[in-house]
Amino acid sequence: MAVNGAGTFHRTRLDEDEDAAAMSQNVLAESWRQWPNEAAFDNLDEHRGPVPLKVTGDIPPWAAGSLYRTGPGQSRVDKTAKGTHYVSHWFDGFAHTHRFDINAPSKPGEQTTVTYSSRRQSDDYVSRVRKKGWRSGISFGQKADPCVGIFSKMMSVFEPKLTTYNVTVMADVPGMPPAKPAPAGHRAPVANLYTGTDVAALQRIDPATLEPLGPASQAVFHPDLKGPMSSAHAQRDPDNGDFFNYNLEFGRTPTYRVFRVSAATGKTDVLATVSDPGLPAAYLHSFFLTQNFLVLCIPSSHLQWKGLGILWHRNVLDAMEPFDASKRCRWIVVDRRHGKGVVARFSTLAAFFFHSINAFERPAKDEKGEERVDLILDYAEYESLDVMKGFYYDVILNRNEEAKRFWTAKDRFKTTTPSFVRHKFTMPSPNAAPTTDYSATASREQTIRSPHAGDLPTIHPDRRGKAYRYVYSTANRGLNTLVDALVKTDVEAADAALWAGPAGHMPGEPIFVPRPGGMDEDDGVVLSVVVDSVGERAYLLCLDARTMEEMGRAEAEFAIAMGFHGTHVPMST
Repeated sequence: MAVNGAGTFHRTRLDEDEDAAAMSQNVLAESWRQWPNEAAFDNLDEHRGPVPLKVTGDIPPWAAGSLYRTGPGQSRVDKTAKGTHYVSHWFDGFAHTHRFDINAPSKPGEQTTVTYSSRRQSDDYVSRVRKKGWRSGISFGQKADPCVGIFSKMMSVFEPKLTTYNVTVMADVPGMPPAKPAPAGHRAPVANLYTGTDVAALQRIDPATLEPLGPASQAVFHPDLKGPMSSAHAQRDPDNGDFFNYNLEFGRTPTYRVFRVSAATGKTDVLATVSDPGLPAAYLHSFFLTQNFLVLCIPSSHLQWKGLGILWHRNVLDAMEPFDASKRCRWIVVDRRHGKGVVARFSTLAAFFFHSINAFERPAKDEKGEERVDLILDYAEYESLDVMKGFYYDVILNRNEEAKRFWTAKDRFKTTTPSFVRHKFTMPSPNAAPTTDYSATASREQTIRSPHAGDLPTIHPDRRGKAYRYVYSTANRGLNTLVDALVKTDVEAADAALWAGPAGHMPGEPIFVPRPGGMDEDDGVVLSVVVDSVGERAYLLCLDARTMEEMGRAEAEFAIAMGFHGTHVPMST
């Protein structure tokens, strides 16, 4: 029986074909019409709080801390000189940052409490739109009368005050100044807090009030980091906290600079400068980090005119070249321990991804018995670029039948659902000369299809860069135009456990919080913000990470925006 209802469903690899077929049937039967989404995207207020939430069930006290989340908030501006300004694409929604404070009880027998606060990050721009009319700028996918979205600080000629940062939240970023001391009370210890997106800049946020404190360019880290684009998903060394990212500079030959910021000293080193002839400028949302290497995958999301097509089209989505199956993904392996720079290059079939899941190294030997290293690289793969057009608000909200047109045209629902994909690349001998082209290829070791695997993936934080078994993500069973379930994927067994609420309950990114001292990889809880569009409210959901059964929830009397990413900062012990 396919997983179409509410509840927790445990499925095996033998059910994958049935559940994938059911997803397709649900889309074609237009089951998503019975799943309202409006409350997650429209008429959203800020609550500077802290607002107490009603806790039911059990949220364990060891999960105490602050859950920070960010993403798009309001998607329109009323009463402008030209009427109502509608944002076209979800990625361009005006930034809205949230904090859930989970407080352990102070006395035995008392219940864990949760308070909520939020703050809009784009008030200055919204005010200018109302007073002076719509202004042109760089967006991700604005269709007409372009507003300034997440890519507004692409070049210095654009006004930096119009930037919004609405994709990721990063705490304790090395090389950046500390925050002012937090007020007394139950607050997680945070040295600083920044939000980011796919431009080479960060937005400093007050960890206590969530007030935006101004942008900071990557040039603060190092003067060579002068390109306009970067990854929204900077990565941290799980052992020492070092901060890694790349910077992309446009030009005759696009240049990728891979860098590290030391958590101990705040010093920044450029680990590699990659400017290969023929290497395209591309939209690259995340990358991979193993114990010894940083790996860039340049997907088939190539930008026209070496990236400068963005200036012509005024948005990133229209500046992407049409998907071409001959444009293979190019992978670049950078040594991050010994200063060797680029040590290998290889390629895989054309595809697209937003999110890497994890990567790690495995000892290997070649046919002669010589020592080698296998790189294991996992991500949420899409067959083409179509998925990005599925994030127009018109599609998500089925305005004027856009959802039906989008999902059914050319069986697009098949190319816009993610699969868990594992690639393996065998590294040459450490003493061998680095490859200079992409003729070497990786093998595709594993594929797990939707809804047994999804996107917005997270894992146990201590397993980053190491062998692991479980990944938690959002899934779509074809019952919603965006997501309708959470899924725990067992990578070793290829089994899945799904949690789903009633129709209209749309879950956001799952965040894994480990039990202190827990020995098993799935010993912890999963936190997700769920929007109930039927009741026009939201709740913080707490699931047992082993079983995906609900343990408790903290309920708000209002809706909370469907956002992108977050981070849980535990209370110090």
